[in-house]
Amino acid sequence: MTVNTADRLRMGVIGCADIAWRRTLPAMTSNPSIDITAIASRDLRRATRFTDEFGGVPLEGYDALVERDDVDAVYIPLPGRLHAEWIIKALDAGKHVLAEKPMTDSHAETKRLVELARSRGLVLLENYMFVHHSQHAAVRKLLADGVIGEMRGFSAEFTFPPKPQGDIRYQRNVGGGAFFDFGGYPVRAALHFLGSDLQVVGAVFRCDRELDVVMSGGILLSTSHGVTAQLTFGMEHSYRNSYSIAGSKGRMLLDRAFTPPATHCPVLRIERQDHREELVLPADHQFPNMINVFVRAVLDGGDMRSHDEGTLQQALLVEQIQQQAVHMTI
Repeated sequence: MTVNTADRLRMGVIGCADIAWRRTLPAMTSNPSIDITAIASRDLRRATRFTDEFGGVPLEGYDALVERDDVDAVYIPLPGRLHAEWIIKALDAGKHVLAEKPMTDSHAETKRLVELARSRGLVLLENYMFVHHSQHAAVRKLLADGVIGEMRGFSAEFTFPPKPQGDIRYQRNVGGGAFFDFGGYPVRAALHFLGSDLQVVGAVFRCDRELDVVMSGGILLSTSHGVTAQLTFGMEHSYRNSYSIAGSKGRMLLDRAFTPPATHCPVLRIERQDHREELVLPADHQFPNMINVFVRAVLDGGDMRSHDEGTLQQALLVEQIQQQAVHMTI
């Protein structure tokens, strides 16, 4: 099912998360092809606060939104453990779905949802928005041009200080801990640059005894040719948000890799034995870019197979990491 190209995409929002308020809904309202028609929350007052800012009808309860005839597609920024349930309900109601990451907590469940969307002729897109920023395409081009020679290794880190008590990431059955909630960012970056030929060599997760959630960890992956990826994530660190790529002739380093502000001009450092330079890349806004990918897929019937494959590869690798990780209780 696709919406006629002459129509605008009528969006509904299931859940009033902070990411929706700060990033995704502003990007949606700036897209000329989107009308926000309804926003649902368990708390009507919260839904009303969102609709006062972004438009649409406020609704109490998520079912009320899924059942509406004036909603073509839904955006789901709920806590991760709730994604699968509402993705299924939305797809069964004939709605296209943009879901925050991670889509589910298992490869089998993710595959089931992807196949369900395909069988319904609907678009289902997992929102790893950072891959839609132009800075990563610039890095890929430089790699292809041999600026640092052949790739020898990749490293990425996404860490930040502890969150306030009660944050959903500290709730095992809601936010699911650090790895489930945001540890997938460096994993997705490794897939983006090294491809799907990645095996889990090892992983260590630090787990909080009282909360029973993963707080941080390190992961080692490798391609079949011995190119390694060393990944770090956590919510008990200083803030780090970067990756580096080692080559046979040098390396490249990029800061603010996953959450660059819209006005930020990325600075890519290139280091070789006798040469150092900094390339200032154009500012870009990954949220509108991602929204436009979703809109064009729905309105124009765009091919989503590459996106689906990326989602499935991510889910499989994340599951394999979880299965092989050594858990250290603190």
